[in-house]
Amino acid sequence: MKPFLNQDFLLQSSTAEHLYHDFAAKMPIIDYHCHLDPMQIAGDINFANLTDIWLKGDHYKWRAMRANGVDEQYITGTKTDFEKFEKWAATVPYTLRNPLYHWTHLELQRYFDVHHILSPKTAQAIYDDCTAKLQTPKYSVKNIITKMNVEVICTTDDPIDNLEYHQKIKQSNWNVKVYPAFRPDKAMNADDVAGLNQYMAKLEAVSDTNISSYSDYLAALKKRHDYFADNGCTVSDHGLEQIYAEDYTADEISKIFEKIRSSKTLAAVEVLKFKSAMLHEFALWDHEKNWVQQYHLGAIRNNNARAHREIGPDTGYDSIGDFTQAQALSRFLNKLDGTNQLAKTILYNLNPADNELFATMAGNYNDGKVAGKMQFGSAWWFLDQKDGMTKQINSLSSMGLLSKLVGMLTDSRSFLSYPRHEYFRRLLCNLLAEDIENGELPNDVEWTGKIVQDICYYNAKNYFSFK
Repeated sequence: MKPFLNQDFLLQSSTAEHLYHDFAAKMPIIDYHCHLDPMQIAGDINFANLTDIWLKGDHYKWRAMRANGVDEQYITGTKTDFEKFEKWAATVPYTLRNPLYHWTHLELQRYFDVHHILSPKTAQAIYDDCTAKLQTPKYSVKNIITKMNVEVICTTDDPIDNLEYHQKIKQSNWNVKVYPAFRPDKAMNADDVAGLNQYMAKLEAVSDTNISSYSDYLAALKKRHDYFADNGCTVSDHGLEQIYAEDYTADEISKIFEKIRSSKTLAAVEVLKFKSAMLHEFALWDHEKNWVQQYHLGAIRNNNARAHREIGPDTGYDSIGDFTQAQALSRFLNKLDGTNQLAKTILYNLNPADNELFATMAGNYNDGKVAGKMQFGSAWWFLDQKDGMTKQINSLSSMGLLSKLVGMLTDSRSFLSYPRHEYFRRLLCNLLAEDIENGELPNDVEWTGKIVQDICYYNAKNYFSFK
């Protein structure tokens, strides 16, 4: 029986241990998609306590606490930070087999050198120990990131963001590169006409553009796209239920835009046409600049209307959706490919039923010019756990080239999430080692180790245009 979470955690053979410790473990991290706050990085802040850095904003933990019968006052409410931590500590023993159990203890070990199991009995000592460490310079945000061997971070930023904190980070000459990623979801949200008009007012201000027509709107957004590029951005991202690829004409979109500016309600098909037109334009700009475009597809958000009213979005009430993906995705990519304007693309699915769909769809649009141009992205959100990662790796291995995968990403708001890269790397090494042990791959650990290092680091380094 192996000890819990020892150095060979998830590694089931000597071959797996060799692949991980000698090839994967020391590879730098390129975190090309996350939701970290650039203001906190620029300020190199120290968090007040363990709850402040670990529980605030972490809807994974919040969902588990609610499922364990914890009152909302101890989650997003007015209870003290330690009272909230106590409730989390009381929940952890009940998270057995949930990835939170592994992540919690990996994070305690890797960041704080705490090897105790978190429970009500250990809560006070762990809280006090970690909180004391968080007050020291060694645990400032930048030092926490550096500790995890991070080389590049891409945050997620709205087109109207002025990127002042990215500029401050760059001016600090810190050795970790922090770039913005262009996330224009709000700019195409024609479901909410009032909200979209409010957004356009903000866009007019930051772009110094009067927006009275669809062409004005595109010009203003293109200015922001250019501005992001001037600030080092080479990545876009979209978080959508599904790809939008309705047929439309320029005249139709102009008339739809006029209705939006007149605050008139749009028909469902008009919403789809507007979103389709916007998404296509963004993709053209990405190709023009040789950016990588990312599409996170399949989440159904804010399911609990009461909680959304009382607490707001991104608080743990989203889930996997069952949207139809294939036909629209094919039309969208085919239209871009047909004019030779399809940028490097990463597709992420949230519904595991779509694994093979996404793996095979990506393979339709490789053109031999860029290795791994079309990526079936790493397991995302509800799937970035042992079972989900394994299934994604197996689907990609069976229907594409695992060897060209650009590796893992955190997709997290927490500065303590970098052990997710380690988790992925251990699973990857164990799966490859299992094939070697079973005689399904040759016992060439040097070559397999090179592939491991490519997936963990070098593929991403070569794929993205980070400077």
